[in-house]
Amino acid sequence: MTAVESYSSAPKQTQLQKETKSLERDVLRMGALVENSFHLAHQALFDRDLAAARAIALQDKQIDRFYRQIELDCAAIMTLKSPVAQDLRLVSALMQLVRDLERIGDYSKDLAEIALKNFSYPPHPCMPQIELMSHHAQAMLASSLAALVNLNAEAGLQVKQLDNTVDTAYEEIYLTLAHQRDIKGVVEPILLLALVIRHLERMADHATNIGQRVAYIVTGRRV
Repeated sequence: MTAVESYSSAPKQTQLQKETKSLERDVLRMGALVENSFHLAHQALFDRDLAAARAIALQDKQIDRFYRQIELDCAAIMTLKSPVAQDLRLVSALMQLVRDLERIGDYSKDLAEIALKNFSYPPHPCMPQIELMSHHAQAMLASSLAALVNLNAEAGLQVKQLDNTVDTAYEEIYLTLAHQRDIKGVVEPILLLALVIRHLERMADHATNIGQRVAYIVTGRRV
């Protein structure tokens, strides 16, 4: 490469670096919103917090705006900047990763809506187990986002180990709900809680995906 060619390519590379850094920051901002939405959904469900349930709708709109903008930015970088090697890996993984974040945000909104329906019923005896399941799923999301911040492949892969705890909780609670006898009144509370644990199990799966995508960004190997 001549000196002139080197000079002309340098600004392009610098601009690409700036755009990927900006992209990473936006993904982390979106991640923080999703993490907070999950926390609000938890409050709505287990503290019967009406304000928390109502606050999620606004946050979900912000999450969706980030999601759409990040997807557009990823597509623009891949189309116009022609990234190669690690930059291409980063952008393509982030495009997939924000879909996982968006789905967790959607599930948080759904949990808040379930919480509102559940307010009129007394707390079910399974609620402490479900609350613990929610804490585990939130810890998985926090761990996957921390792995993203630090681009730590090992930490990203370790999130999968936490998923086993959530899966076990789902199976145990589902069996308890499915085999409950002598139900007095309507069965809606049981159906709502079955939806809650299903959503939590899926949220944990998406957190696992995020951790695995972080590992891919760093190592280039898919799990």
